[in-house]
Amino acid sequence: MDVAPSALAPRRAIKPRSPHFDFDGVPKHWLGGSAVATHLANGLNLLFPEGERFFVRSVHRYLKRIDDPDLREAVRGFSQQEGRHANAHEKYFETLEKQGYEIRGFLRFFSWAAFHVLEDAAPPQLRLAVTAAAEHYTATLAKGALGTSLFDDADPTMRALLKWHAVEEVEHKSVAFDVLEHVNPSHRLRVAGMIFASALLAVFGIGATAMLLRQDRIPLRRILREIRELGDMNPFGRRVFGSAIRGYMQRGFHPDQETEDKTLASAYLAQVGMA
Repeated sequence: MDVAPSALAPRRAIKPRSPHFDFDGVPKHWLGGSAVATHLANGLNLLFPEGERFFVRSVHRYLKRIDDPDLREAVRGFSQQEGRHANAHEKYFETLEKQGYEIRGFLRFFSWAAFHVLEDAAPPQLRLAVTAAAEHYTATLAKGALGTSLFDDADPTMRALLKWHAVEEVEHKSVAFDVLEHVNPSHRLRVAGMIFASALLAVFGIGATAMLLRQDRIPLRRILREIRELGDMNPFGRRVFGSAIRGYMQRGFHPDQETEDKTLASAYLAQVGMA
């Protein structure tokens, strides 16, 4: 059954937060001692800053066309949150470099390929559709970060960074989607955005992870073992992402149909005194 955004819960104010993170004590393999798990997360860390600035550009292009004052205000809150996320993750880059990782070459290539070649070539509405789909991915990851044991064995600073990021992704998860629906509610365009977002995330995410693992010079046998262990211990990605993508492809989908993640976000904020 189709559910209009107006039939869902009222939009809540999106407030940016600015917690402080000291990354100096973060160990090399900060996620349960696993190189594979750590560098899967580190690979996403490398994509976040430029990716989130792309999201803001894609949404802001249509700000003047939005006549709903609540949605306009939500876009501003979304942009402020994403800007703070980008800055925090970029600060962590310095720690990776202190640990001996050469990341600037990958970052230059990623910026050129994704945000010069591909962004310049893609029509603005497709860029917005890619943003809405990528926000669905980050909201799915956020639910896993807040509601599973995914980061129980993580370094406390990195766990705090990722859970703060997760909470705010949940808070603004429907903004880009609602702007896309306002600009062009085409189901075909939404599906195209998901296809492109999935391909880009796979190519650049796997590339970043492989680049970091190669610099660790870890034997292939250990990498394969850690991949198996990661899937056995926490099958979140394998179990959840398939259903998340299928849900997004449904004509009646809206991000706010999922409410458990908001409950998890509120509980975490209360737990850490940020409610």
